[in-house]
Amino acid sequence: MTQQRRQRMEWHTGAWLNPPQSFREEGEFLKVSPEKGRDFWKKTLYGFEYEDGPALLAHWDPETAVEVSFQLDSFTELYDQAGLLLYHGPGQWTKTGIEINDGIPQLATVVTDGYSDWSLTAVPEWAGEEVTVRASILKEAVIIRARSKKHAWRTIRVARFPYPTGNQAGPFACSPTREGFEVTFTRWELTAPDQDLHVDPPVEA
Repeated sequence: MTQQRRQRMEWHTGAWLNPPQSFREEGEFLKVSPEKGRDFWKKTLYGFEYEDGPALLAHWDPETAVEVSFQLDSFTELYDQAGLLLYHGPGQWTKTGIEINDGIPQLATVVTDGYSDWSLTAVPEWAGEEVTVRASILKEAVIIRARSKKHAWRTIRVARFPYPTGNQAGPFACSPTREGFEVTFTRWELTAPDQDLHVDPPVEA
């Protein structure tokens, strides 16, 4: 895949890992309402195990990067979250995106291989914007980046992802603590993978 070529993923090409409470297409957008109480988490700190959050997944070739974009205007309550799920199988996945914590939008990543870990970076200046999350494989690691319409790419995590085959990726949304959360996804694309950790990927036109 050349650096310029992008492949837009149609929403209907994905398959639901745990269907949401409701979803609908509006023009080019996908609106998803997750059921209260569902999430992705394994054991660490809390002891509980969840793998029942809704995610719309398709095959992910490690020779491509995957990007998902969504709007933040509906994120208001603790643990409201959406973004990109990288899924190898039960207990082996990474979710990354925006999550509300302490009343602030946070770039949040949960890396799971039997046990989960969680990293957060506050981005209050991104509130209400459209956000894009991107994942790209390089040397058995995944490089995770994010940006908003007004703010440039930020590298938010480099994590182990040693799965050469059998991977899926796509948008996810969870609402662990409340009813009525709805996420508007605006874009799901495959594009050229990162070649260098310290070189920002291009921004779509």
